[in-house]
Amino acid sequence: MKPALIIFARRPVEGKVKTRLAKTIGSSEALSVYRQLLNYTHSVLLTIDADRFVYYSDEIDDKDHWLNKHYYKRLQAEGDLGDKMKRAFDELFQMGYQKVIILGTDCPELESQHIQNAIIELDEKDVVIGPAKDGGYYLLGKKRMITDLFSNKLWSTENVLHQTLSDLERLNISYSLLSTLTDIDEEADWLPFKQKLELFK
Repeated sequence: MKPALIIFARRPVEGKVKTRLAKTIGSSEALSVYRQLLNYTHSVLLTIDADRFVYYSDEIDDKDHWLNKHYYKRLQAEGDLGDKMKRAFDELFQMGYQKVIILGTDCPELESQHIQNAIIELDEKDVVIGPAKDGGYYLLGKKRMITDLFSNKLWSTENVLHQTLSDLERLNISYSLLSTLTDIDEEADWLPFKQKLELFK
């Protein structure tokens, strides 16, 4: 069975996406950056031999660039980010997938090789994590359900990766770390990648 990739995405609506970035560059430009990031992520994922699932935050859009022939579409569960990820992983494990990987759409350094490496690492490890420079992660892969990874976390803070690794150590669960990459949250994160992302307008 192929691996399953989960992508959490918001519909690109001005004022609803990249709000921290919008504080300094404006909501219209932040929306443009978000669209560029979506398009970039889309281009990377299409190179991977996997089943791809887009989980929308509020409403499924059947006419967006996540074309139905390439992506299965779902709605995110209620609750905080941990609740949403837990439900998505649980759904796919119950469908029989043996390797499930969730990815964000904020990482302009993400390459197909990072995802391929994650798939390979799950042959030997229970969990694989792609650390982000802001203290979170851009990728989380598992080959079985581990509910502790989705609870008691300060989501969207610099503590998420540390808390997640502490859980894995406490539970004696094997894991592997990928390269540390940049997530775009603020203007300083975006500027080094501005030229690259403009190719994905």
